[in-house]
Amino acid sequence: MKIEQMGLIVKRDDGSEIVNYDDPNFPSYIYDGWIAPKVTWEGVPHFHEDIEIMTIKEGQVAYFVNGKELLLRAGDTIVVNSNQIHYNMSVNGEVAKYVICILHPSILVNSITVEMQAVRPIIDNQDLPYMRFRYINEHTESIRNLVLGLPEIRHDPFAITKQFYQIWDIIRKHAETLGATEEVVSDPKIQSFKSMMNFISNNYQKQVTLADIAASGSVSKSLCNSLFHQYVGESPINYLMHFRCRKVAELLRSGGMSMSEIASLTGFGGVSYMSETFRKFFGKSPREYRKQWAG
Repeated sequence: MKIEQMGLIVKRDDGSEIVNYDDPNFPSYIYDGWIAPKVTWEGVPHFHEDIEIMTIKEGQVAYFVNGKELLLRAGDTIVVNSNQIHYNMSVNGEVAKYVICILHPSILVNSITVEMQAVRPIIDNQDLPYMRFRYINEHTESIRNLVLGLPEIRHDPFAITKQFYQIWDIIRKHAETLGATEEVVSDPKIQSFKSMMNFISNNYQKQVTLADIAASGSVSKSLCNSLFHQYVGESPINYLMHFRCRKVAELLRSGGMSMSEIASLTGFGGVSYMSETFRKFFGKSPREYRKQWAG
């Protein structure tokens, strides 16, 4: 498998991701991809204005939305609404294959009437963070086939727009049937957590304490710890270390820097500590990672 440069999140001031679209003039990203244990893009929590849709082709994926874990199997599709915290993980140490498409809602908006009647009621509904289309769901085959067809047209904005309208029609009809079900996982504390995520991304190069992280979200240290475990399944400090290691991976791929320079730039201070922590998350030393990437 070709290793692609993924898992590196570029953010706006509010912490939301700036998606690396396939065409800078058209807001869509489509990827026929895979997930495996210890790859740098596994378990990277993020949120963005775009709608994210993933259909599983082979294997299983553990998909997390606002801290809720969803097991997706081959044939399943998930639609993640705008500005929801999400990430995915491999299951049982196995590789899974999927098609993912990240599409900005503006693709659908050709008039204020369409926006207010067909788009805003869904993307502004914080009680609808995601929709899961199981393999046995009546809508699943239609949406799955539409998503699986997107990689073939990923550089054709008109064809993508047409397909996205068809997908959105299924989403709208499915939303009408949900109501207050187990799919609703809204949480008023999510904004505090987003602020803490953003603080870490802006300050990872410095010496950061649990108290610093908690203060950035205007919560206590105990609630800070609880929110991180709820939303990303790890402690705030472990999340910080994981974030730093992804930055290490980015610098290793860019080449040219010594290990001591990378350690200093990513907040580790020392090469030994950086190497030990990097191996914990990615299963190899920074030197081994750089060699693999260069090869």
